[in-house]
Amino acid sequence: MAKVNRIKAALAEADKTNLWLAEKIGRDPVTVSKWCTNTTQPDLQTLARIAEFLGIDIRELLVSTTNKIN
Repeated sequence: MAKVNRIKAALAEADKTNLWLAEKIGRDPVTVSKWCTNTTQPDLQTLARIAEFLGIDIRELLVSTTNKIN
């Protein structure tokens, strides 16, 4: 499965946990865990909220697609 988001890395950089994020956005910790492992993806509104709580630009939560070879 291709990595689409870097929520796990962003949480680590902010010294925050999946549980902290789940509580902040009112979602189940299992759902947040699935986002962190790229098993499923949050919608754009949720991604924007995550970026807001982490104090970062939403683009920092996405894996770049430039310079990738198919």
